[in-house]
Amino acid sequence: MVPENEKSRPLGQQAKSVDSTGSEKRSADLDAASPAPVQPVAADVRSVPTDVRQAHPVLRAVNERKFAQTSRRELLKLTPVLALGAFAIPRLQTSLLKRGLGWSDWISGEFFRRGHPAPTFADREVTPFERFPINGYDVDDPGVIFENWSLTVGGAVQRPGDYKLAQIQSLPRVRQNTRHVCVEGWDVIGRFGGARLSDFLQMIGADTSARYLAVSCADDYYESLDMATALHPQTLLCYEMYDQPLTREHGAPLRLSIPTKVGYKQAKYLIDLKVTNVLEKVGYWEDQGYSSFYGL
Repeated sequence: MVPENEKSRPLGQQAKSVDSTGSEKRSADLDAASPAPVQPVAADVRSVPTDVRQAHPVLRAVNERKFAQTSRRELLKLTPVLALGAFAIPRLQTSLLKRGLGWSDWISGEFFRRGHPAPTFADREVTPFERFPINGYDVDDPGVIFENWSLTVGGAVQRPGDYKLAQIQSLPRVRQNTRHVCVEGWDVIGRFGGARLSDFLQMIGADTSARYLAVSCADDYYESLDMATALHPQTLLCYEMYDQPLTREHGAPLRLSIPTKVGYKQAKYLIDLKVTNVLEKVGYWEDQGYSSFYGL
């Protein structure tokens, strides 16, 4: 029986005043009989025993969420290892490389600024003509007979046919000092002259909503451009270098000069041009695994 003056005290304090002999048995019995106060969930669930966490729905949810986060982090750490492992499987290498290169080309195309110019340079910065490297695909001179030469145009154009050099030269001439960058690792600043490819596409009535422009060459080389690059104001049908007619070694009578692209995109000895939405072949080097965009 609890004295009247103890009834107003909390049950734990009542127990201690009744049993002051040092024995904790009655206190423990009273505490066990009393309802346990509701305690907030611990901030660090790791301090709660595993069996309690599993039994308690709130703690179980916290535990599962923490496990999922840890699992994701561990998987992210393993991603480079898994990728390297995939590359180690010969039958997957080509497919993975193609997918990676395709993704890179798509990103590059999305970020290509159609009207943004490539750097141009003062005349004093131009590499002397005799030091401009001659770089060919098969032969330095495929033996084009200039008098018989024409550029055959087809595909999505209003005025297909054969165009002579004089017709191309009748378009406004542009001369520009721009850098030529070779995939082999060298670059030089050259002086190039010719007609804007965009002006020629307008002359032939090209459908500029088409995706590509494909060219083939007298030395059996072939190449393609996305339409945005073809329409860039610095992309030239080049028939001059250093204010002189293009030499045979540098691609006479007509080549591409594209300062926003790497050198292998700038095909020489042009004989055929086609506007299209579907490419049968992308380019000589691209079809061997090189980038199809390769912007600078």
